[in-house]
Amino acid sequence: MTGLSDALRSTPAVREFSDEPVSRETVSAILDTARFAPSGGNRQAWRVVLVEDPETRQAMRDLYLPGWYEYLAMAAAGLVAWSPLADREAEARAKAGAVQIAAKAASGPGGMAEHLDEVPVLLAMFADLGSLAAVDRDLERYTLVGGASVYPFVWSVLLAAGEHGLGGVLTTMLTSREDEVRALLGAPDHLALAAVVALGHPKRRPTRLRRRPVAEFTTIDRIDGTPLDVG
Repeated sequence: MTGLSDALRSTPAVREFSDEPVSRETVSAILDTARFAPSGGNRQAWRVVLVEDPETRQAMRDLYLPGWYEYLAMAAAGLVAWSPLADREAEARAKAGAVQIAAKAASGPGGMAEHLDEVPVLLAMFADLGSLAAVDRDLERYTLVGGASVYPFVWSVLLAAGEHGLGGVLTTMLTSREDEVRALLGAPDHLALAAVVALGHPKRRPTRLRRRPVAEFTTIDRIDGTPLDVG
């Protein structure tokens, strides 16, 4: 395999970090590589905020946690959390369990969510809505396409971090509290919160990533066509 293939097959979501700090110079180098990601019309619709202030980080953690506990409650009920096709009444019933999950989390050590303010690098990734070619904007369904001009950049950040011995994870949980995050970070209304990325030196790396084989998600000519299976 080439170095690129290795990177694509070995970049996991990392949520546990050591206490080793990451310099601004390293963050800048990562972003300097990631900025070559493709975007619609080469408009590069992303804006990044490197969040360092401890009080701001704590506020972001506090905004993150309610949605995280709702996510866990919906998953525990067998739901795909916030699916555009979800049964909203079933979601509401499931979310009621978030209170118990939060109480249990408060009595334990917690994971990345409870310690979001402590991750070595915290990046808020915004998308400039005025620069997105969202060609599905007027369809009568959930809009999706605009993200194509931003998420390749976010993924490139995670790939570039690997060259510096870092790992990380993309989370969209804080977008449910977008207004508060925008106010916290001084972002105007035309900037949408696309993601938050946490980076740091991993405590451990998964050695084997598991994904569905190509034949399970690729067919020829039609969705119900012959699976692409060359093995």
